[in-house]
Amino acid sequence: MIIDTHSHLQFNAFHEDSDEVIKMSLAEHIWMVNVGTKYETSKNAVAMAEKYQDGIYAAVGLHPMYAVAEFIKLKTDSNEGNFLIKEQSFDKEKYRELAKSKKVVAIGEIGLDYYYRPKTTEKLQQFKEKQKKIFLEQLDLAKDLNLPVILHCRMAHDDLIKILLNYQLPATNYKLSGVIHCFTGTLEQAQKYIKMGFCIGINSIIFKFNIDHVIKEISLENIVVETDCPYLTPPQEEGKRNEPIFVKHTIQRIADLKGISFTEICSKTTENARKLFSI
Repeated sequence: MIIDTHSHLQFNAFHEDSDEVIKMSLAEHIWMVNVGTKYETSKNAVAMAEKYQDGIYAAVGLHPMYAVAEFIKLKTDSNEGNFLIKEQSFDKEKYRELAKSKKVVAIGEIGLDYYYRPKTTEKLQQFKEKQKKIFLEQLDLAKDLNLPVILHCRMAHDDLIKILLNYQLPATNYKLSGVIHCFTGTLEQAQKYIKMGFCIGINSIIFKFNIDHVIKEISLENIVVETDCPYLTPPQEEGKRNEPIFVKHTIQRIADLKGISFTEICSKTTENARKLFSI
């Protein structure tokens, strides 16, 4: 069995055939965690997961770029949905209500993203501070619900690591845990996340962004696999929409780099995902 720990089958790209894609994936013994990016996609991820008894789960959360839509000009992604990019606040109670579903296994995707940014120093500072504020609010929700987090981080690893280190709560029974989605950081950064108890999420961005050294050096016990579909189609499937079944190419690449069998990678990353998400 394989678990794609980060998919978006609730997105518009799968509007016409999501059930077919899910059934095909399940037939190949691939389970999926559909991850929300804002309220609409989080709600749709929950609804989709509840249609199936096993194999489909959901995460709910507000993506950092939506949290700061007022500072930058973002075009609506037709692959994601037809809604306008206008959500600029985090309504904890709305997301808490979604998370009451037994199929919700994490809060995500949440985090920090400094890739698209305002040009002035003042606006940039406001942009970063608002992301951090809403990120902390979502960490609080995860703590309240005793759920792991799925973290999005782009060009912001140092700030994210600092926040996570400061958020550790030794006086409580809650242990912050989760996965660093679509990891493209350094080995040192990966080791810091792992030391805090996080898994490293590996997907087909590794065919574009070389993190071979990181994959070779970190233990398989700290890796989960993902697709981020419909995005990041692996080069072996060029021209196609990415789907959960294409996670096999990422698994094979990890196996080649580590000198371990494809089957062993499947087995261990599935074990890691089941433990992390309690599924």
